[in-house]
Amino acid sequence: MRTPPLASGPEGADALRPLLADILDALDAGARARGGPLPAGGPAAVAARVRAAVGEILPERGDPAAPHTLVRILAEGSADPAHPLCAAHLHCPPLAVAAAADLAASVLNPSLDSWDQAPAASELEALVTRALAAEAGLADALVTTGGTESNHLALLLARERLGPGVRLVCGANAHHSLPRAAWLLGLPDPVVLPAPAGTLDPLALDEALARLPGPLLVAATAGTTDAGLIDPLPGIAARCSAHGARLHIDAAYGGGLLFSDRHRPRLAGLDAAHTVTLDLHKLGWQPAAAGLLAVRDTADLGALHQRADYLNADDDTEAGLPDLLGRSLRTTRRPDILKIAVTLKTLGRTGLGALVDEVCARAQEFAALIAADPALDLYATPTLSTVLFRPTGAPDEAVALIRRRLLTEGHAVLGRARLDGRLWLKATLLNPHTRPDDLAALLRLVEGHTPA
Repeated sequence: MRTPPLASGPEGADALRPLLADILDALDAGARARGGPLPAGGPAAVAARVRAAVGEILPERGDPAAPHTLVRILAEGSADPAHPLCAAHLHCPPLAVAAAADLAASVLNPSLDSWDQAPAASELEALVTRALAAEAGLADALVTTGGTESNHLALLLARERLGPGVRLVCGANAHHSLPRAAWLLGLPDPVVLPAPAGTLDPLALDEALARLPGPLLVAATAGTTDAGLIDPLPGIAARCSAHGARLHIDAAYGGGLLFSDRHRPRLAGLDAAHTVTLDLHKLGWQPAAAGLLAVRDTADLGALHQRADYLNADDDTEAGLPDLLGRSLRTTRRPDILKIAVTLKTLGRTGLGALVDEVCARAQEFAALIAADPALDLYATPTLSTVLFRPTGAPDEAVALIRRRLLTEGHAVLGRARLDGRLWLKATLLNPHTRPDDLAALLRLVEGHTPA
């Protein structure tokens, strides 16, 4: 049996070309078979199609057609974030230039746990993370797998700086990963403040900080998962400063506004945080994963320092080899920074800002369509690119059923959010190619599935 070719090395390019052509054909065939934003039939039907296509997952003899078969069935059975009617989650369609760069990362396969595995990638990561941290008004950043890991790291750094008794204070609108991180790290039970308007109230925070014993870590949100709302960051920062509380801002969603001259002012106060979560596989159009945790004080990162002689021996470090082990909780780590760097350099601030402006404008247009339709209720004018709506007078059970019917039929992918005691349909618009006609078609589908 001939040894399979490698992706890199002298024969790598020649080996990849026919495979890539086959993979692209399979992606196209799968998308055409799907025919919409989501495979029809629901979980059981999708599972049956996958099982039938895969057959025996580890056959005695290999199948040369397997790449085409498996990629095709994955494409056929995927929710396509590039389809204008796929708008449920913070799940963006990746830019072609970013996906192409990600292929290069896979081919070269650097691992950012020691310099001798990733000489250029380690320097590129240092350049890009510092530049992105500077955008947020901070000093440095670590690459993470997304908002959950970034938030976990933020609490870990706070614990190491302030001690194991540090207590998280956040709003009920905060991401679920924050109280979960407090639990994982063995911190005291978080203080969760009501957020009836969907954002953390600085006055309620001030009262809580005045009565709670320290040390305290306040977590604010710039772009809530449910409605895309931004907490009043300057007021929160002022309260934290007055009471000596540490501040973390989860800007996994809203951080992309930093690229837009028009929308960047909404993040005023971000630079007052000790740590900030950013996530470029949302308003950054990167293939997952592309998260960061930015820090104001680089001394905080010393808490992550580890020593493993085979990765960062003292004499190697003293000789000038960069120590990468303290740049993550992970050891083996792929160069996710490459696709980010390629995107930043290719599009520039103007190009990325235009994408942000486009999806925010689509959200305003969609909200206007809903507000003009007497058969629909709009939750509020959108802050970012999330729009909540529901059929007028429909009970929650009907709202949930509309969403599931659209999913099962493969017609549209909408999310759900519970606010003000009611269930809302959620459209998260991250596709800059979505047009007003697409939005009108989505509303027609919702109204057509609304029980009489």
